[in-house]
Amino acid sequence: MSSACVPAHPESLGPARATTPHAVTGTDRPHHPPTPPRRRPLAGADLSASVAVFLIALPLSLGIALATGAPLQAGLVAAAVGGLVAGRLGGCPLQVSGPAAGLTVVTADLIHRYGWRATCGITVLAGLAQLGLGCLRVARTALAVSPAVVHGMLAGIGVTIAVAQLHIVLGGTPQSSVLANVLALPAQLANLHPAAVAVSALTLALLLGWPRVPGRAGRLLGTVPPALVAVAGATAAASLIGLALPRVDLPSWSSHALAGLPEGPVLGIAAAVLTTTLVCSVQSLLGAVAVDKLVAGGTGPQSRIGRSDLDRELLGQGAANIVSGALGGLPVAGVAVRSSANVKSGALSRNSTMLHGVFVVVAALLMVPVLDLIPLASLAALVMAVGIQMVSLHHIRTVTRHREVLVYAVTTLGVVLLGVLAGVVLGVAVAVALALHRLARTRITHEEKGGVHHVHVRGQLTFLAVPRLSRVLHLVPQGAHAVVELDGSFMDHAAYESLRDWRRAHTAQGGSAELTGCRAGVSSPEYGHGPGDSHRPGQRAGHGPGPRAGLGPWRRPGRSAGDGHELARGISAFQRDTAPLVREELARLAREGQRPSQLFLTCADSRLVTSMITSSGPGDLFVVRNVGNLVPLPGEENGDDSVAAAIEYAVDVLKVRSITVCGHSGCGAMQALLGSGTGGAATPLGRWLRHGLPSLARLADEGGAGVRLTGRAAADTVERLGLANVVQQLEHLRAHDSVARALAAGALELHGMYFDVGEAQAYLLRRGGTDGEGGVFEGVPGTEELPSPA
Repeated sequence: MSSACVPAHPESLGPARATTPHAVTGTDRPHHPPTPPRRRPLAGADLSASVAVFLIALPLSLGIALATGAPLQAGLVAAAVGGLVAGRLGGCPLQVSGPAAGLTVVTADLIHRYGWRATCGITVLAGLAQLGLGCLRVARTALAVSPAVVHGMLAGIGVTIAVAQLHIVLGGTPQSSVLANVLALPAQLANLHPAAVAVSALTLALLLGWPRVPGRAGRLLGTVPPALVAVAGATAAASLIGLALPRVDLPSWSSHALAGLPEGPVLGIAAAVLTTTLVCSVQSLLGAVAVDKLVAGGTGPQSRIGRSDLDRELLGQGAANIVSGALGGLPVAGVAVRSSANVKSGALSRNSTMLHGVFVVVAALLMVPVLDLIPLASLAALVMAVGIQMVSLHHIRTVTRHREVLVYAVTTLGVVLLGVLAGVVLGVAVAVALALHRLARTRITHEEKGGVHHVHVRGQLTFLAVPRLSRVLHLVPQGAHAVVELDGSFMDHAAYESLRDWRRAHTAQGGSAELTGCRAGVSSPEYGHGPGDSHRPGQRAGHGPGPRAGLGPWRRPGRSAGDGHELARGISAFQRDTAPLVREELARLAREGQRPSQLFLTCADSRLVTSMITSSGPGDLFVVRNVGNLVPLPGEENGDDSVAAAIEYAVDVLKVRSITVCGHSGCGAMQALLGSGTGGAATPLGRWLRHGLPSLARLADEGGAGVRLTGRAAADTVERLGLANVVQQLEHLRAHDSVARALAAGALELHGMYFDVGEAQAYLLRRGGTDGEGGVFEGVPGTEELPSPA
């Protein structure tokens, strides 16, 4: 199942992700640490966000309960439990849980088959299953499901919801299946209920038109949720005109039905529990990941919220489903609309989610007379609009671009015609078959041009292709010059051994073999795109150093005599292979402008691939590279305005939240400083290296003991100077006015990093000592977790 379909902002940088520069760099505490925020602003932000979420959740909870055929109070129970239980115990602080549109079809089918009380019992069992999965720590495994399957499932559910609710919008009653609803639609259109149609039309008009009010008035009105405006407006109009319509009827809580034991075939009950568990879990986990991305893309206090703990989120959702089902509520899952509103409203903690649950409880107890005025047609129109929105054109374009449209279509049709579980199983089966087909489909061709034999391998090179590869390679005559071009992103061990053995035999017989990878400059496993630029068998191709595992002499493509077109080849490969994958993200950046979170200042050394060692993409880093990763002091004679201008622009204009200075092993600038001191000052390079003399003095003062690396000693004097240089450049940064102001305001952090090129190991620099304030810096191997600031 391909993961390439995930529309995951290829990947936007932010402190909430393990692959951000924040997660691979150490931290150097500013002179003036930021003052801890007071409780009142936090409480105020959470309170306002909880009100906004409550106003969205109230009508939607009633509408989803109506769409499932459950008692309307069940929607309020699920909303309250989702806020209080999942909000308190879950691993994603800002995700809002409650009755979700994605569960509508599943719940409606359960009610139809087993009755309401048995459905509540199934919800409890699903919650217990979620607790078990959470304890087994398999939450991230659920994210391995192809996004095309997930999007297809949501689209199928959306179609089912929209078709069913259309009957209520027209004044009728929905049937038990999509096909029955479609067949009954002509008769329903012939018997319209004018009052229901009018109320539904008004609801849809307000829902769609409210966010589009232009000008200053639109900005003010936009703070009120459109769903609330639509339902409240339609209710007020129906009441003022006196329309005779079916309305919400909330019975007394004393007669509210609680969970009962499900009765029926064991396999049927097990399938029902499995379906509920699957849909609740996948929707909640994907929602948590989406919330992380929203938070990571923001600024201010919200950006400091850590990543979600997906296993804890699964445990919280399981507990919420147990409580909701036991109290006679709908199944609970993370809800995208409410979670997005919570983040955009500025929520800073799980208090906002819990407060929204409290407000739902208050409304359910004290606002029953008001809620009873809402026409059912208005709620049906609201839920129908939600169902239509679940068929996302953006998702369709994404799966089409990644050639996953077949998986999407099969899943959607399967959900619509056969049910959620059967549709998802079909989608997963098609996704697996498609992945195996792509893995096995390898084209291997041979042709001779000018005495050179070209073997071109297109696709993934696995053991399935080894017989064909061997046949084609044996077409190359003994003693001939051969070029084997690997145009794919994966090679397994069997293919690697076959190709290596052939190459050894061919060169032993007097021939020569040139092995190249041609996918946009991306290395093929083991064979790389240059000496030492390779990967082990079975790895995804990509940038990075690695052993060639005995392949022997290697020739870079385009280095033959008289061929100076390597750059043109690289550009052509980029346009052919990489540009289609990044074009959408770059177009977004072109429209919105750059908003990097970090200034990354490193050496110009060609062995430092910034995007590789920080796992960053377009728009993530504002990068400054120079010889020796130096930061000249401001205002000094012969200072450097280029670096100072970049620092000022990054801090004052781009508002970066951190600056990283990254040194590396084997730095030529450090070698030059040690070798010549102030000696080559007459040349441009010598004049530039004078900015590194304070680092040389620091090394002499500290005797090489200023920075130590965890797990090993510094290799030599050059490495000790490189480490001292990083610390010295952090001191130089503080002398710049823009940096000093941002540090004093608590809006900026300074990070130190050292990269060992030979070991491919990043070290985080932080102050040592038991109190974190010692004068010695410690280089700690980079991990997913960011060390505490020091």
